[in-house]
Amino acid sequence: MPQYLFMLYDREDLYAEGGEELFETTMQAHRVFTAAVEAADGARVLGGEALRDQATATTVRRDPAGEPLVTDGPFLEAKEAFGGYYLIEARDLDQALDLAKQCPVLAGGVEVRPVWDMGEEG
Repeated sequence: MPQYLFMLYDREDLYAEGGEELFETTMQAHRVFTAAVEAADGARVLGGEALRDQATATTVRRDPAGEPLVTDGPFLEAKEAFGGYYLIEARDLDQALDLAKQCPVLAGGVEVRPVWDMGEEG
């Protein structure tokens, strides 16, 4: 069965401003979401995690000579940050997209990508 990575992007500032009440409401919405995936015919949650804020990120890039360069931060100029993910098994992309529409994000979006089964051709 195909797998899909749901990458959750949202505005960190909204969560910071919302405090404990918004955190609890959001966690409940994610529990409802995972229950909805498990209840969907042919779908299930294989994994998922929330990520710490962008401020905690460290980036490893290659300099022009190909040497690793370690720096603080992701260096992204965006209002939305990659905040977590779900790994979902679904019958097909249509079902995955229907499930992604139910995924709770405040003001961002959910990027859905098929996981490449390296045993497949192409």
